[in-house]
This record gives sequence, structure tokens and C-alpha cells, in this order.
Amino acid sequence: MFLVDLPRLFSLNELTLFLILLVVGIIILFLLRAVLGLIVPAVAAVVVWFWTHNLVYAGAAFVIVVILQLVLGRR
Repeated sequence: MFLVDLPRLFSLNELTLFLILLVVGIIILFLLRAVLGLIVPAVAAVVVWFWTHNLVYAGAAFVIVVILQLVLGRR
């Protein structure tokens, strides 16, 4: 005999909503981590663009910094 009646404590709708919100929260956390990992390459690209006024060089700087972060293991 249980002290708490689980079917009356949580309805199926509440559990479904909780699981959906949990999954959405985890997805948002992963997206935030990805965006925060792109701040350093974006700053490098902006600095190169201000120095050269060339979008090709800025894009190359962005890609190079991203590759360096992947190789060095920094995020």
C-alpha cells in the first residue's frame, strides 16, 4: 500500500507538459552553448573587417578561429 496515490497526484496531461518543457529547455541550453561558442570567432571577424573592410578576410578569420577552437578543444 502506497502512502501517496500517484495516479491522483499527477495527471497524464501534467506529465506530458512537464516532459515537453524539459525537452524544450534542454534544446535551448544546447543552442545557447552553441551561440556562446561563436562569440570569439565573431569578434575576430569584426576586428578583421574593421581593419581591412573586406568581408572575405573577415569570413576567413571567422572560419580559422572556429577551426582553431575545434583543434585546441576550447569552446
